[in-house]
Amino acid sequence: MRFAAISAAALCAVMLAATPAGAQQHQMHDMKSMGANEHAIHMALADPARPEADKARDVARHPAELLTFMGVKPGDKVADFFMGGGYWTRILAPLVGKNGKVYAYQPGEAIARSPDGAQKQDAVVKPYANAVANRDPLASFSFPEKLDGIITVENWHDLHLARDPAGTGATVARELYKALKPGGVLLVVDHVGIAGATPFAVADTLHRGDAAATKAEIEGAGFKLAATSPLYANPADPHTAKVFDPSIRGKTDQFVYKFVKP
Repeated sequence: MRFAAISAAALCAVMLAATPAGAQQHQMHDMKSMGANEHAIHMALADPARPEADKARDVARHPAELLTFMGVKPGDKVADFFMGGGYWTRILAPLVGKNGKVYAYQPGEAIARSPDGAQKQDAVVKPYANAVANRDPLASFSFPEKLDGIITVENWHDLHLARDPAGTGATVARELYKALKPGGVLLVVDHVGIAGATPFAVADTLHRGDAAATKAEIEGAGFKLAATSPLYANPADPHTAKVFDPSIRGKTDQFVYKFVKP
């Protein structure tokens, strides 16, 4: 299932109808800002520097809805954590604009496993003056300034692969907490696995996460769960196939968690 994004005008009308007259002027300002941000997101999606292959994926990935849910806006300092092929980096850079910054992070360990990993990462950020490639090791990554937001999509289970030391997920959660400003947002999306007695039991085999264990691990670092979204929910997913299986690829059931640093 997918939820439909409510328009700024409709949301404004609903909120003002339930708001005392004395507070309506302030809320009108907030609604106008939301409308401007909605426009900025759609302008970012239309950016000519985005590859056509990325634009073709928008139908399934619903970037406007996800970034509206996250609350990213022009001027923000953000990180695309585990940037992969750069899909989110290429949207975030034009969205945050010249007064913002995007740190496109790919673990140094992952870069080392790819013969041209560094070149591909550099090619993603090259068109954007406000984007910086970061390939620090996963055990010691950092950013040069406090961030407004961090997004990581379909990656949290990768922190629980057998190749990594036990406790990697908890360590990363603590470092992400340190990287954010108070009030900063951590948005986590991952494939839903089968709930079981052993958390992240299918991370290596099916490349799926564990919704409850992910929530507990991130809250253990000090984050507060602010909201969830059914944007990528798919009750038809049996949760038993590897996410790369053609029968389910691009259609997996996924959880969406929005955490906030108090």
